[in-house]
Amino acid sequence: MADLFNPSEEHQEIRETVRQFAENRVRPQALQQDAEERFNEPLFRELGELGLLGVTIDERFGGAGLDATTSVIVHEELAAADPGFTLAYLAHAILFAHNLDLNGNDEQRQRFLPGSCSGDILGGMCMSEPGAGTDVLGMKSRAVRDGDDFILNGAKMWITNGSRNDTELGDAFLVYAHTGSSPRDLGLFLVERGMPGFALGQRLKDKLGMRASSTAELVFENVRVPSRNIVGDPGRAVVAMMRNLELERVTLAAISLGIARRCVEVMNTYAQERQAFGQPLNQFGQIQRYIGEAYAKYMAGRSYVYQVAAALEMDQAGNRLDSDGVKLFCSTMAKEVADAAIQVLGGYGYVGEYEVERLWRDAKLIEIGGGTIEAHQKNITRDLIKFDRLR
Repeated sequence: MADLFNPSEEHQEIRETVRQFAENRVRPQALQQDAEERFNEPLFRELGELGLLGVTIDERFGGAGLDATTSVIVHEELAAADPGFTLAYLAHAILFAHNLDLNGNDEQRQRFLPGSCSGDILGGMCMSEPGAGTDVLGMKSRAVRDGDDFILNGAKMWITNGSRNDTELGDAFLVYAHTGSSPRDLGLFLVERGMPGFALGQRLKDKLGMRASSTAELVFENVRVPSRNIVGDPGRAVVAMMRNLELERVTLAAISLGIARRCVEVMNTYAQERQAFGQPLNQFGQIQRYIGEAYAKYMAGRSYVYQVAAALEMDQAGNRLDSDGVKLFCSTMAKEVADAAIQVLGGYGYVGEYEVERLWRDAKLIEIGGGTIEAHQKNITRDLIKFDRLR
């Protein structure tokens, strides 16, 4: 039966396919990959075999051409098994492939998207810098025109999929850099592994969470970007950035949903099986409060995310208010639900075997990455100025 979370039979079938894959292939490897701080690239390629790396990509270039709700379903289901692996998926499928599909030309799409959809290309997006995160227009990277080409200099930090391992770069990146005197003069450039001057800086280790995704610094020293690798009009990439960030924030919120759902499931099962003072834990009022409130928070966030996804126009920016809203609410919600799960499990919640310890660590990143909660609060307040009353 169609509902908000599965609007069609196709959505339901996709959810079942991804959930089965997540349970059978993703969840069993999550603890080890987290401990080793390694991205599971062979498993990533299996997503390509299932057709999941290009769910929003035009069918002409190897994708499925599906909607934002489909992307939310995939992110929620994968994150319930391994949020770190899912973050790498998001950086590739949304920040690179979907971004290029929206903003590139057909020649660029044909060069990069079929390989992105199959998993032969590992992509990412470069925006944040050592001194410019939330203040994205304060970035220092600069691209200067040289004939038909641009010469790119700068460094990017916190780049998911920046490295395959400790020594090797990912394959292709969409890189934002200033092209003029105004802070809003941004260009978007396709930079490929092997270009002279493009190098891996430090591979970032000892992260609190999301350890199953690779995070790195990328360095650009006089990198010549040919004209065929310039995405859109140089100096007008702010529009491209904003258009893609809406889907990024909705899918990051979907990762939070997956984290929260798994935590509710784990604490619910544990509280039924664990006995204390002669009865199951779920017979105690304190435990009932943790479980009941966690479920309600999860369902509130889930309803909000799927409502926003259903209305999202994939090819244009138009609802920053609620794309910020779902990420603001769900990021903190997932952390609170994971915290409640640890409390219900007690000592067992504090060790990796029971998952919720890892999920709590992974949840924190969503309050920072893809826009801090403070940035969302600022954006929402500014956007609400336009309204005398709400719908």
